[in-house]
Amino acid sequence: MSMKGKKVIVGISGGIAAYKAAELVRILVRADINTRVAMTLNATRFVTPLTFEALSGNRVVWDMFDRGTDAFDHITWGQDADLIIIAPATADFIAKMTQGIADDFLSTMVIAATAKILICPSMNSQMFLNPAVQQNLRLLKERGITVMAPGEGELACQAEGLGRLPEPAEIAEEAQVLLSEQDLSGLRLLVTAGPTIEPLDPVRYFTNRSSGKMGYAIARAARYRGASVTLVSGPTNLDVPTGVAFYSIKTTEEMRHAVFSHSKGCDVIIKAAAPLDYRPGMVADHKIKKVEEVESIEMVRTPDILRELGSTKEDSRFILVGFAAETEDLLSNATEKLRQKNLDMIVANDVSREDAGFESDTNLIKIIHRNGLREDLPLMTKEEVADQLLDRVKTLWESRS
Repeated sequence: MSMKGKKVIVGISGGIAAYKAAELVRILVRADINTRVAMTLNATRFVTPLTFEALSGNRVVWDMFDRGTDAFDHITWGQDADLIIIAPATADFIAKMTQGIADDFLSTMVIAATAKILICPSMNSQMFLNPAVQQNLRLLKERGITVMAPGEGELACQAEGLGRLPEPAEIAEEAQVLLSEQDLSGLRLLVTAGPTIEPLDPVRYFTNRSSGKMGYAIARAARYRGASVTLVSGPTNLDVPTGVAFYSIKTTEEMRHAVFSHSKGCDVIIKAAAPLDYRPGMVADHKIKKVEEVESIEMVRTPDILRELGSTKEDSRFILVGFAAETEDLLSNATEKLRQKNLDMIVANDVSREDAGFESDTNLIKIIHRNGLREDLPLMTKEEVADQLLDRVKTLWESRS
């Protein structure tokens, strides 16, 4: 879903992780979110307000009584916004929120706010585990405030443990969930993505050019919209979307096993992966040398996961969506695949195009439905394609319900 027009305030309290908030602001702005920043006085000792003014393109407020601050900004900001993110949220600021203390612009704005609030704790491990801090966080959750779990690892104080500020990209993903309409809430989706690989010997294998971008975009968009998502993926260089159940596989047989192990109870299965159709009949247990005579490699069929899923649909009401990556006869090949594999809809994509093939960030697709309806969509980003596809899945699910 497009975030354009959404309004977010990033509240920065005085912790060493304040420097990470700069990356968070950059990510939000890049997502077309109108982003403003409010800081505590102590936060300005770590990063200057000028940094955030440059990144957000908006005035930064840190002094309630600054001449450039409107007399009612501490009220209007939090009531005009869609979401307030406190990152980092120190133990001190968390305690202020719990007790309703309003002694600066940020704490006063939070008390007056009607926007959703996302808290991102950041502090030393022992501080985070302190019973007072834990009780404060429980109270905030009970009041409807979303609290992200801190990361674990090396802290600024050289200690190891809980307390790291979640990565900015993870915070931004959680923010997009809170900003999105939860119109897929209650739906259970299984999505496959990426290629599979089939070994020839210990150092060589067969694979294809699938990047996994489309499947990951679908999983991420469904998670934003409230669905419970399981993602089964072959090897990719992509970051796993936060909040999804993730299973990494390599071979087509491993993908088949993962899909059927986790498909029970799913409402929707979207097979965006590109598993190999063939694998070597024999896998050498040593690296094949140049001096060895290899005239040909016998290839055997791999499991047809999509066809097998389609054959089970008679006993289940799940929606099954496939993808057809073609270089010729796009419509006829996709329509035949829809019929043969008993799909509810298929997404046809001409991968011979440079702007719509493997590894690209855009797709030019056609959606063919079981009833024969065909939709030609314009060139869109994979994220836009994901939302368009999920819109149609939602409509189909509602019609069945």
